[in-house]
Amino acid sequence: MTNPEIARHFRELGKLMELHGDNPFKIRSYTNAYNKLRKDERDLAGMSEAELQQLEGVGKAIAGKIHELATTGRMETLEKWREKTPEGIREMLNISGFGPKKVKAVWDGLGVTTVGQLLYAINENRLVELKGFGLKTQESLKQKLEFLQRSRGRLLYPTVALTATALLEQLRNMFPDERFEPTGELRRCCPTLSALPLLTTLAPARAARIPGLQVREATEERTVAEVDEVPVVLHHCTSADFGSKQFRHTGSRAFLRTFVEQCPGLDFTGLAEEEDVFARARVPWIAPEMREDGRVLELAQNGSLPVLIEESDVRGVVHAHSTYSDGIHSLREMALAARERGYEYLVMSDHSQAAFYANGLKPDRVREQWQEIEALNRELAPFRILKSIECDILSDGSLDYDADLRSGFDLIIASVHSNLNMDEERATERLLAAIRNPDTDILGHPTGRLLLSREGYPIDHMRVIDACAEHRVAIELNANPYRLDLDWSWIPYAVERGVMVSINPDAHATGGIGDIRYGVLAARKGGLEKRHCLNALGWRELLLRLGRIEA
Repeated sequence: MTNPEIARHFRELGKLMELHGDNPFKIRSYTNAYNKLRKDERDLAGMSEAELQQLEGVGKAIAGKIHELATTGRMETLEKWREKTPEGIREMLNISGFGPKKVKAVWDGLGVTTVGQLLYAINENRLVELKGFGLKTQESLKQKLEFLQRSRGRLLYPTVALTATALLEQLRNMFPDERFEPTGELRRCCPTLSALPLLTTLAPARAARIPGLQVREATEERTVAEVDEVPVVLHHCTSADFGSKQFRHTGSRAFLRTFVEQCPGLDFTGLAEEEDVFARARVPWIAPEMREDGRVLELAQNGSLPVLIEESDVRGVVHAHSTYSDGIHSLREMALAARERGYEYLVMSDHSQAAFYANGLKPDRVREQWQEIEALNRELAPFRILKSIECDILSDGSLDYDADLRSGFDLIIASVHSNLNMDEERATERLLAAIRNPDTDILGHPTGRLLLSREGYPIDHMRVIDACAEHRVAIELNANPYRLDLDWSWIPYAVERGVMVSINPDAHATGGIGDIRYGVLAARKGGLEKRHCLNALGWRELLLRLGRIEA
């Protein structure tokens, strides 16, 4: 069990106890445990109870529950609270901004116990009868519930990819003479997936005997199963038509439809390798990540397919947090981790003071951090730490801090973190005001979305990107797999307008630097090339591109 999985059990426990009005002290301790454990990079599952008790904020009771989870996969205390709570109510507790008190109000006041019942009550305008619920709150909740329903049955890419890696290793060891390859949404590196799809030459009858694979449905063409609570689909084929089947199962319906329309009468069956399909169609090979729609075929036919960015092209870690704000590791530890991974520089961007909930830096602590950065730069040269900040975009679009303090940073990432319930016009104008500010260098996570959790505020992407082009502001592709914001589908327009894209891990611990990988995968879906990536530049070139220094 991973640390985030362990932590989520404590978050759920705290919410359920608050829902039922239990001991506030215990609720606070479990919530604090969630916030600490989810960021901890030590192997909590592999530690003894005695070792766990030595961790900050982990007492005997919490250590015992962590050990129980690690050894049994269950927490008895949590199971008792779950039994007292309808499944639909537990689902509501996962809705951002819909806390235990509000859930309790609709449960007690309206008797609803499912998301469907709650949506029906909203459509009848019944929530406004309850204390604390107005029309705006009701409409906001309706949008969140509809998003939740649309997101059901989806999984984040890292969750599926991790399971796929383990399953592929198992299958290839068990059946060395058979072929197993990722396909579908997994091969296209989609940010969210409905299942783990694999293409295999293994016969369906043999697939049914794979240890740990719980088969739900089996035909000659596919086996639908489950492993570690992740849905798995095995597409069966022969070696002779492996290429044809891989092409068919990899591309989206829109891509395949356009491909077939442009190749009338051609037979693409019975081909052993996927490259043979493209050769027969006389179309250059298209990377799986880009096979989302038919527009990429025009690029292929015109000989203008992009040379997609690789993870090795990224030279610097832009957007990282340390213990100065809400990070787990110190500034020195973050710098050393970036250097050890082969990066040339680190853009240190802790939270600004408006983000008080994240221990945002007051001006005196900003200057303290600058002094430490200068000392580390002398010690770690030629590795470089740039003085940056994730500067809050305030409600009126202005930036946190005064202009004098902002002028001391090497560069500024401007992001929205508060007052997220905005309509498109207000959200867009707020971003435009920040982009027009001459101190803004990079627009951070433009919509504030959290995949499968929070839809993000609506913005006019074209107006925002046009403004970034006009004011020489780069746009962040936040590489945290829960964000991946800017969405990959807007990368082509950003590139067309000459806006640089910065692939940023938003790392809150040394391990978070590795999230750059997910950002690169998303960037490849959007056709991003090295020359359009801000942090594929050296640090001097980066500052030159942003207009922070002169040639």
